[in-house]
Amino acid sequence: MKIFKYTLLLFSLFFISCSEDDNTDYVNSIAAPTNVSAKVSVTQDNTGVVNITPIAEGATSYTVDFGDGSEVSEAIKPGSTVAHTYAEGSYEVAITAVGLNGKKTTVTQTIEVSFKSPENLVVTIANDEAVSKQVNVTANADFALSYKVYFGETEAEEPVEAAIGESISYTYQEAGTYTIKVVAMSAAIATTDYEEEFVVTAIVQPLSSADTPPSRNPEDVISIYSAAYDDVAGTNYFPDWGQGGQGSGWTEFDLNGDTMLQYINLSYQGIALADGTSIDVSQMEYLHLDVWTSGDATNLEISLINNASGVVTEAPVASSLSAGEWTTIDIPLSDYTDQGLTVSEIFQLKFVGTPWAEGTVFIDNIYFYKAPSNIPTGLVGTWRLAEEAGSLGVGPSPGDISWFNCDADCVALRACYYDDTYVFGSDGSFTNNLGSESWIEGWQGGSDACGAPVAPHDGSSTATYTYNEAAGTVTVNGTGAYIGLAKANNQGELPNVAVPSSITYNVSFLDANTISVYVEAGSGVFWQYKLVRDGAVVSPIAGTWKLAEEAGSLGVGPSPGDISWFNCDADCVALRACYYDDTYVFGSDGSFTNNLGSESWIEGWQGGSDACGAPVAPHDGSATATYNYDAALGTVTISGTGAYIGLAKANNQGELPNVAVPSEITYTVSFIDANTMSVYVEAGSGVFWQYKLVRI
Repeated sequence: MKIFKYTLLLFSLFFISCSEDDNTDYVNSIAAPTNVSAKVSVTQDNTGVVNITPIAEGATSYTVDFGDGSEVSEAIKPGSTVAHTYAEGSYEVAITAVGLNGKKTTVTQTIEVSFKSPENLVVTIANDEAVSKQVNVTANADFALSYKVYFGETEAEEPVEAAIGESISYTYQEAGTYTIKVVAMSAAIATTDYEEEFVVTAIVQPLSSADTPPSRNPEDVISIYSAAYDDVAGTNYFPDWGQGGQGSGWTEFDLNGDTMLQYINLSYQGIALADGTSIDVSQMEYLHLDVWTSGDATNLEISLINNASGVVTEAPVASSLSAGEWTTIDIPLSDYTDQGLTVSEIFQLKFVGTPWAEGTVFIDNIYFYKAPSNIPTGLVGTWRLAEEAGSLGVGPSPGDISWFNCDADCVALRACYYDDTYVFGSDGSFTNNLGSESWIEGWQGGSDACGAPVAPHDGSSTATYTYNEAAGTVTVNGTGAYIGLAKANNQGELPNVAVPSSITYNVSFLDANTISVYVEAGSGVFWQYKLVRDGAVVSPIAGTWKLAEEAGSLGVGPSPGDISWFNCDADCVALRACYYDDTYVFGSDGSFTNNLGSESWIEGWQGGSDACGAPVAPHDGSATATYNYDAALGTVTISGTGAYIGLAKANNQGELPNVAVPSEITYTVSFIDANTMSVYVEAGSGVFWQYKLVRI
């Protein structure tokens, strides 16, 4: 009966063979029911009576074809059960779910009825690798239809039942040794039992790192303990103010190269800056720290201690902790100052655990921070051409660079030009910084190659600029001063016109650090440039990513971290080599691109055969797309019809083709390290598609 498990679980999610009979009434836009299956149980009295309870999402009624030649059932209400008597044998039962608009989905499920007691019972019991004190049980046996498990935690225990081959999970209140009993059942009166003394374990340390802190300007952060920033030098993370005598201790825990503070049996614990050192955090806005506990610590009190010329004062703020996961704590410093604490000479921090001296906590990323300062506004700052195809071009209208488009090879050839900078001073000054070489064209006496800059376009001009935000223009004043190409100006192109004393460009901001600039160099000739602000903080997600070529990097399950429904194993990864080489490009300018090459994995709903094939529009990488990464929420939103991460079908509304192709998808993102991230999307209620991506 192992067949039953996979028929029930996998068919219901993605390998289903279903038919959808579309009706066209006023609610025709509602998709046909999904996740269709049936819960099946059999009476153990040799009668062959089987109870079938259909299950689906979006169904208003069901019918069951029992697969034995008998009449199809009458309509069954959601939550209701139909009983049917079978002779001994194997049957293909068809469950049809009907939606509000009459659309139907039919799923076939195998039921085996045997009057023999189960034989060859094999039971697997294991501690869950990710969930503390959770035990997973799976039972398989010949002739069995279902099984039940007694987990042995209470005397009057109600067993948990599942189809044979399915997994049952149970979370204990406490770790320890328990007697677990498994009872396998067929249609026969007799059962087959298995019993085992099993040690249930608790996970007492984190399995993954806390989220990587965002990039910040040095003046916006004061770090006590974090690999992301420069920590205050000489800090003592265990000054031992007497805690050692109470059984408390500390160590620096190393999680795959990521170190964090571990305070054991925490009563109270201090962090002391070097003797004679204090920090002024009065200009900061928040205290941040990430804390992990297995659950033996429920609260953490965090105190700041100030030393104002020998007068020591402190104030506490308490935070609750979540068991078995990282708790991100951001405390407004006003929570301390509102208690009367001065925070201009902080020299110590103190942690107090609840319950006292019983819980262990892991702490990482302790730092003070404020909202980014000196955010560049307007054009003030240093800019350069974006080092990407299409950032330099010319065409008959803005947005059209069909006459000349500097592609990737062109960008590489002109490296001496793409490092030129355009400096818009806060005092209204403008400077071309060309360095020792730039791209020198024939009209300048060069050979369309890198060479020494030629006056007056060599950066020696004393120039200014005027930015008219309302008009979307910037005028550069000074003979020889320019943006983009020296030859392109409002009168035409050099050397066919006189060298101008000023040039007016049209400018629009794509984002705070990216601008689009163009100049009409004579009638109907538009030279166009894409510039990026030099030194701007780049999103940690910017770069080129792909699925990790390893088992488990693609999967789906009922919750984040659980890919028990489908886990692409090593053979699956090898089979889908055409898919695992797809890349997801997050541009520093906010652009997003799916690069699929000539082949990717094309599923049946796309008209493919679940095999490698040519990409299918709109999920073929042709979408013009952008992304927005929200570090605080831990999300990235991909905007652009046909753009996606991981699987094209999985989106916030559900799975294609059961929902409309979305114009944007929001994914939840967390960084495992700087070059590895975990991504998931809830594709409908309780269906979590999950991906592990690596930067290349």
